[in-house]
Amino acid sequence: MIGKIAGRLEYRGSDHVLIDVRGVGYIVHVSDRTLAAMPGPGEAVALFTELLVREDLLQLFGFPTLLEKEWHRLLVTVQGVGAKAAMAILGTLGPDGVARAIALGDARAVQAAPGIGPKIAQRVILELKAKAPAVMAMAANPATTAAAADDDAVLDPAPAPRKPAPALPPTRAAHSAEALSALTNLGYGHGDAAQAVAQAAAEAPQAETPALIRAALRLLAPKA
Repeated sequence: MIGKIAGRLEYRGSDHVLIDVRGVGYIVHVSDRTLAAMPGPGEAVALFTELLVREDLLQLFGFPTLLEKEWHRLLVTVQGVGAKAAMAILGTLGPDGVARAIALGDARAVQAAPGIGPKIAQRVILELKAKAPAVMAMAANPATTAAAADDDAVLDPAPAPRKPAPALPPTRAAHSAEALSALTNLGYGHGDAAQAVAQAAAEAPQAETPALIRAALRLLAPKA
């Protein structure tokens, strides 16, 4: 599995780029949003990637952050949403916009993506409502930031990886902080979001970040 590409940008197509990695060129399909943010030819570039494998086709799809890659992987689980349709949704809304649309049940926002009809948009909202909080929680994690495209890393062999220190389990406060960060990223006011997270945490003290986000979203939902 090719999880990341780092090299020099050779050219930009209408929906893809060619990245040279030590003499080997990789065609990587990207969204309109990602394409617009790419540097000029000859510049260092890095993308997280997802490899689509079919009987007669191998395609790489590229993403500037791990968060966007995870949204793409989640979107393609929806019936009727293929890899290119998921890219169209991300290219139109961005990862934060997708999260906001799902949290608010805004199918019209999803439908704004090219090639996405009302039935598919509604299916995205319904099928991902319960799954989305786990990806929303990633927004508070620094590891989901953009892939590095350091010039030396492109030209020189990568150093041997160091053994990472064992990670400590997240505390209750950390789960609440991550949930609060995800909700404010969705556009909720800090005070309302903090109150909802605090209430959710009080009602379910052992809840982890995704569960807290789901509970807080229910509390923040407009009352009929």
